[in-house]
Amino acid sequence: MQTKSPQIKTLQLSSPVILAPMAGITSLPYRRVMKSFGAGLVFSEMISANGLIRDGKRTQLLMATHKEEFPLGIQLFGESPTVLSMATEIIRDETNLLDINMGCPVKKVVRNGAGSALLQDPLKVARILAAVRKIYPGPLTIKIRSGWDEQSLNFLEIGRIAEAEGVDAITLHPRPRSQGFSGNARWDHISALKSTLNIPVFGSGDIFNAADGLKMLQQTGCDAIMIGRGSYGNPWLIRQILDQLDGKPVTSPSPQEKYQIALHHLQLHHEHFGEKKAILEMRKHLCWYARGFEGAALFRASLQKIERLDQILELTRMFFSECEAA
Repeated sequence: MQTKSPQIKTLQLSSPVILAPMAGITSLPYRRVMKSFGAGLVFSEMISANGLIRDGKRTQLLMATHKEEFPLGIQLFGESPTVLSMATEIIRDETNLLDINMGCPVKKVVRNGAGSALLQDPLKVARILAAVRKIYPGPLTIKIRSGWDEQSLNFLEIGRIAEAEGVDAITLHPRPRSQGFSGNARWDHISALKSTLNIPVFGSGDIFNAADGLKMLQQTGCDAIMIGRGSYGNPWLIRQILDQLDGKPVTSPSPQEKYQIALHHLQLHHEHFGEKKAILEMRKHLCWYARGFEGAALFRASLQKIERLDQILELTRMFFSECEAA
């Protein structure tokens, strides 16, 4: 199956596979790894508009960039049209694309009226988008869920509002906020949104292997797919999806290949954040790289006890060497 890489306003993407913005995950090292496997667009971690205007230096650390990762999207979240427009003014020249989060289901976000809580107030959605569009001239997107709960699946209404306010593309994770990440994503919602709007629609939700990615594109007609949890420890997912789209055989990485990428990821983390944060953050990533291998449980347990970079390097080398020899 051949699929055209989408264009978002003036921004032409190199592939139809996009890396989702994920708090605590899509830091600069993670984005660089994912970009190297063919992601057409990568996003910053979700950035608080309130934090940006009140504590700019600390929040702007989340927006550190590298030439390897462009094009880069920055995602803001907030509940106030005024605050979001002020934050947009601060970052308008720092990004190739701006996304407003209207889908995050996390309690600490929605209790302040941001993220998916905005889906309960379509008029506020319109005000926010009008305020941001007035400030930001570049490609503007939003990410939403199907609605707040089963009784208010208003993604079509939100999509029409977004298009009317000048949004250039929309990503739908087809679960209501009340569903969290449980059950199945309802891809038919993506199809319905695509058939309703004239702007590009990107699909998200339950893409864990290449077949899932191909199936979403075929079933929904969406313009691109956005991968999130499926990318944990698995940048090969991007390459596998692109290979399948090109009619090439889909191959899985060997333990040695996984080790080389895990090591590269760890080195990037160390360069960017220093030893202490690299150890804390890379524990979870290394656990994900180790999934599916014999001895992974012991490896995970051992990682939690290590407090020096040289120890993590040796433990990781030994684990993947044993996997390769098995």
